[in-house]
Amino acid sequence: MASTYELLLAPLRAAFDTLEPGADPVLRTSEHGDYQANGVMALAKKLGRPPRDVAREIVDRADLADLASVEVAGPGFLNLTLRPTLIQDQLSALLGDDRLGIEVAPARTIVIDYSAPNVAKEMHVGHLRSTVIGDALARMYRFAGHRVIARNHVGDWGTPFGMLIEHLLDVGEDEAVASLSIGDLDSFYRAARVKFDADDPFKDRSRARVVALQSGDVETRRLWKILVDQSITYFNQVYALLDVTLSPEDVVGESHYNAMLGAVVADLDGLGLLVESDGARCVFPPGFTNRDGDALPLIVQKRDEGYGYAASDLAAVRDRVEALHADEILYVVGAPQAQHLEMVFAVARLAGWLPEHVRCEHVTFGNVLGADRKMFKTRGGETVKLVGLVDEAIERAAASLRQRDNGLDGEGQQRLATQIARAAIKYADLSTERQHDYVFDLDRMVAFEGDTGPYLQYAHARLCSIFRRLGAPWRPVHVTFGLDALQERNLALALLAFPEALEMSFVTFQPHRLCVYLFDLAQRFTAFYDACPVLASTGPLRDERLALCDLTARTLSIGLSMLGIDAPEQM
Repeated sequence: MASTYELLLAPLRAAFDTLEPGADPVLRTSEHGDYQANGVMALAKKLGRPPRDVAREIVDRADLADLASVEVAGPGFLNLTLRPTLIQDQLSALLGDDRLGIEVAPARTIVIDYSAPNVAKEMHVGHLRSTVIGDALARMYRFAGHRVIARNHVGDWGTPFGMLIEHLLDVGEDEAVASLSIGDLDSFYRAARVKFDADDPFKDRSRARVVALQSGDVETRRLWKILVDQSITYFNQVYALLDVTLSPEDVVGESHYNAMLGAVVADLDGLGLLVESDGARCVFPPGFTNRDGDALPLIVQKRDEGYGYAASDLAAVRDRVEALHADEILYVVGAPQAQHLEMVFAVARLAGWLPEHVRCEHVTFGNVLGADRKMFKTRGGETVKLVGLVDEAIERAAASLRQRDNGLDGEGQQRLATQIARAAIKYADLSTERQHDYVFDLDRMVAFEGDTGPYLQYAHARLCSIFRRLGAPWRPVHVTFGLDALQERNLALALLAFPEALEMSFVTFQPHRLCVYLFDLAQRFTAFYDACPVLASTGPLRDERLALCDLTARTLSIGLSMLGIDAPEQM
């Protein structure tokens, strides 16, 4: 079914187009009407006419009679109020639609690069945003009907592995595996680093081991794989704890591209793009300069003939386009990598490895801060580990649940505490505009009131309790949506806006737009629930209100699922 947004936009777009081919209105839900159309003033400026005159002409030309009444407001805004018949038809269609108006898109291949921890290092709060935002985008794209290929570009190659392998040999394979298998990766890494810094013979052995690793020595590769496999097992445990959809099959680390690096350099050289600079082989993509205005190089091969991150990243772009046939590539990576990635994309386009029809975007994000608004760390100044963060959130949620009588047994309480903890952590991250920093405050995040994940979960559980109290399964019948109460109409309009909210999240790669929508929906439901008795109503009014509750519960459930958040039926 066409969404309300699409039904309104089509005639408006046609009217704009008659005045200026290609001109487009901007349509948004509004406080001044059900929807507001902007873009008239920009069109009027092009035409050299008064904006209100242009607005009135658009109203005359747009075929909106069966959809909405239109009022010209201010300097040229169009306020649209939906016809009752349109609302009735749209809500009735939603009742029989499992996807609630979200049409399945023509399938495209979307590669999403996210999480990217380092082998032999534990995941910490610095990995949270990439993991949570990337996973939400992956879920949203899958729901829309696209083929999503996740790429967990772990750091599993390079000079540190010489010292890690030598340390593994020193402590013995069995002891090393025992340590790594319980997730004690940081202690293993620190011990290897201390030895490397203090022991010259160990340092020499480590450097020789790096050469053996890079040259393909069989025994060295076997030892390296022990480190990688144990780390991936640990990563998978963290993802399971957070309910993140990444799997071991999605791990395609730096090592995967190692065999492709020679071809990257050779092909760039063949294209005449490589330039020698201070002994290194570089590409100077146009438009990138330092503070002094000098051209910036992207170093592809270092003076010692080793390869840097740029070579691996170029190989990854090339592989994702040529082997995976990506239509769109998203890099959910922190802001400090912005210039590096922009240069990689520019060089890939110069080389023809990233065609213009393939969209390639850096989905950047801000930092997680502590209460002092500095980078979030423990009291001892160490980076906060993700496992400890989730465990603490589960403890807080469990303590809160012990104060509630929800009828769940011990196992059910623990499962619910885990669901609430995940919701608290994920929603706090996703509800923040991703380019912004946010303060990590568990007390606020696990609260059942305010703009939090548990508040949305509680709204869903409250809706489910209505249907439990019915005492019999409820099936949608032919419902007449009179919407006589203001709170009923406000809730109905929010339900119709779901496709628009999801679309805006896609266009901007901003899951927070979906969060804003879901929080507004939950607030409108609360206002409706307080003002409009449901089970105490009778006849058609009862059916109407039950239908609104059903649609709200389903919308919250689907919306939360796309954020990676469970929607419990009982809290």
